[in-house]
Amino acid sequence: MKIESVTLREIQMPLVHFFETSFGRIYSRRILLVSIEAEGVRGWGECVAGEDPFYSSEWIATAWPTIKTYLAPMLMQGKLETGRDCTSRLARVRGHRMAKAGLENAVWDAEAQQKQQPLWKLLGGTRREIACGVSIGIQDSPEQLLEKIEVELAAGYRRIKIKVKPGWDLNVLEKIRSRWADIVLSVDANSAYTLDQVEHLRKFDAFNLLMIEQPLWNDEIYLHARLQKSMDTSICLDESILNARDADFALEISACRILNIKVGRVGGFTEAKKIHDVAQRHDVPVWCGGMLESGIGRSHNIALSTLKNFRLPGDVSASKRYWKEDIIEPEVKVRADGMIAVNDQVGTGYKVREELVQKFTVREETFKPGK
Repeated sequence: MKIESVTLREIQMPLVHFFETSFGRIYSRRILLVSIEAEGVRGWGECVAGEDPFYSSEWIATAWPTIKTYLAPMLMQGKLETGRDCTSRLARVRGHRMAKAGLENAVWDAEAQQKQQPLWKLLGGTRREIACGVSIGIQDSPEQLLEKIEVELAAGYRRIKIKVKPGWDLNVLEKIRSRWADIVLSVDANSAYTLDQVEHLRKFDAFNLLMIEQPLWNDEIYLHARLQKSMDTSICLDESILNARDADFALEISACRILNIKVGRVGGFTEAKKIHDVAQRHDVPVWCGGMLESGIGRSHNIALSTLKNFRLPGDVSASKRYWKEDIIEPEVKVRADGMIAVNDQVGTGYKVREELVQKFTVREETFKPGK
């Protein structure tokens, strides 16, 4: 496959409702889209880097110049046999996994189109439908949170995840469990706690949670192992797992019992599949996390979630939860039973609405070999 050009587009999409985590609150998303032209097909990817360097040291302001100056020229140096080849082609640049994922996933999309295969089959997926959960951010009041949970349960979602931080945790969990004693419920801390709060964290055990996600530092694995020994609630690691080696280490020392795999965060499909395989060898379930992606990134999450060991409901929820109008068609829809059906169409199975992408675009730049 010869990559003839790489195009970056920054788009701005307003959220249907604000989304708040321990990092802050946002009302719209700046999204970095990547497209490649390769021998008659156009592959699309999405860089999930955020607007600010809060969730990660990588953000849009670093991703754009890194792709422009280094990654795009590297990608266009000679032919690629498969999407897997991107990893070695881009390895000279350390880190910048979100930027790399935007490019690599676009190449996988193009490869699937050229081979006239569904992307999920090219990845080795087997599931014909995937179970969906939702992630609900911190709200203005517990009552507002309960209203949102009620709406999502009525929509059929199979797992409710709420964001927590000190001061917004045990009190809201008590209200949730008082109203819904048996729903599948998990919490995501986004590194909001420290190990000296272990006695407080142990109190989460009273709420019959599926998991507590990333309670401690984003770059820490060993101390999560110490915390897991002190808690009955299963810890799920997300930000701490950068690659398959991290996953293997975390599972060897029992730092967690569940892994969250975000294809856009770990560098692309190749590394995401490796993490999946490591977890499967350890008989530890994984699920697919979301990062407020547009439909392009969402379609990639669906494809990844068809792999065998994605045994828990992921954050791959419907487009309408986030966007008044998504940039793919059809939009991602969740059935009343909380499942998304996987189709057999070539590529992602979703068509990019390029006229809408253009409408939302605030800057655009195309790179070609040698230029």
